[in-house]
Amino acid sequence: MTKAQDKTPPLSRRNLLAAAAGASVVAASPLAGATLPASSVRRWDSSTDVLVLGSGAAGICAAIEARDAGVEVAVLEALPQPGGASALSGGVIYAGGGTALQQALGINDSVEAMYDFLVAASGPQLDREKAQRYCEDSAAHFDWVRGHGVSYSSQFFQGKGLPMGEESLYFSGGELAWPAREIARPAPRGHVPGEPGMNGGRSLMRTLLEVARSRAIVLQTHARARHLVTESDGRITGVVVEVAGVPQYWRARRGVVLACGGFVHNKAMLQLYAPQLAASQVPWGGAGEQGDGINMGIAAGAAAPNLHQGFAISPIYPPEQVIAGVVVNGQGQRFLAEDAYHGVIGDRICYQQAGRAFLVCDAESAYPQLQDNFPIVASTPSLGELARAANLPSGALQHTVAYYNRHAELGADPLFNKDPRYIRPLRGRPYTLYDLSLDRAFTPVHTLGGLRTTVDGAVLNSWGEAIPGLFAAGRTTAGLPGAPYIASGLSLGDCTYFGRRAGRSAARELA
Repeated sequence: MTKAQDKTPPLSRRNLLAAAAGASVVAASPLAGATLPASSVRRWDSSTDVLVLGSGAAGICAAIEARDAGVEVAVLEALPQPGGASALSGGVIYAGGGTALQQALGINDSVEAMYDFLVAASGPQLDREKAQRYCEDSAAHFDWVRGHGVSYSSQFFQGKGLPMGEESLYFSGGELAWPAREIARPAPRGHVPGEPGMNGGRSLMRTLLEVARSRAIVLQTHARARHLVTESDGRITGVVVEVAGVPQYWRARRGVVLACGGFVHNKAMLQLYAPQLAASQVPWGGAGEQGDGINMGIAAGAAAPNLHQGFAISPIYPPEQVIAGVVVNGQGQRFLAEDAYHGVIGDRICYQQAGRAFLVCDAESAYPQLQDNFPIVASTPSLGELARAANLPSGALQHTVAYYNRHAELGADPLFNKDPRYIRPLRGRPYTLYDLSLDRAFTPVHTLGGLRTTVDGAVLNSWGEAIPGLFAAGRTTAGLPGAPYIASGLSLGDCTYFGRRAGRSAARELA
């Protein structure tokens, strides 16, 4: 373990939620509401060419690109503070194919390897056209982000998990896990602003917001969009916005870009569309993640695939010593390799194990200090006592550990091919059982489904036809990330890249 790893604090409930402590709570929106006919609008209070709803990474990147295309742009934000969930994130952008930072650090990567990993590790929902375009443009997109002032250091982090120092490149996903490591040549693709602590998202959004202000882009907070305004032919030409309880009518001469985030803080929508995620105690996202953009899009006729999907993060590491333990389900059986990316671990627990799982450690692999992520079920001299404490089937846990230990003696894991670096028998008493269950452990969740869009951000209806004047990006859409969530930075990379494309498309729309 390196010194950098020794200094890395565990991702904890306290550390992560502290970032959101100042967020204002927005009342949950209703489910999909009606659009407003343009004939009902007596006058427009404000007008612009491109109207962007939401000031996270997707919205701000859309606004910058639209403005650089030579049109007027306004951004409306429901909360008092701009930045959205992006400002609360680690700031990681998943990029590869030979970025400038990869090259500076001597990392060999290719577009083909990056694409092969995304296809191999993602579920069947992956939009391969979007994935191909994203991989092909990844290096140039990173240049765009860095060229707009986001700072990265030429330092590589060798540990697992988000760097908490000044390192800017690391393995942010499951590239080194089996079977991905045998399908595609692994390369580190997590690009994070080189700031100590979990401040990359704050730094990224501070810089992008400064760029937007320098472009004379109008940014209005405390403005929550309620309804899209439609012409008789279905074209979107404006938005009804609520400001201090009073409706305002914004005209969009060219197009509206929906970048309002997901719906993790809308309990009614979560129970309706993603009930597996609703069991988590840690809905992770900005307070404005109420599903407004998704609901407005649905009301306008948009298709909305994969609304049940999201990420569930089970951050068992760091420290890396716990990876030597074994993760079991409610039947006392292993169901994955413990060195899997923590988004994959959380996904398996949430969607495949009915939200119930445990981590078994011995004295050497247990957490070295008290932590509040995963409650301790029991710490005992015998596995049998652990099993009884968790009400696991008689003998199942003992059989699981015995089988694991027998092969671990040879440095092997025939069931799931865990990395040999983390394989050893579990024999040092006491044994400790940690609860990883979704309703008891620290498992941040976020929604990933949303509106169906083209690679250029045009919102599509159920017949695959573009809705004129309507565009979307970020977690308002069904983009690159899905379940399982395979790499940190894939969502923010999707937001920034496809946000840019949506902004350019909206600017090109005929007025």
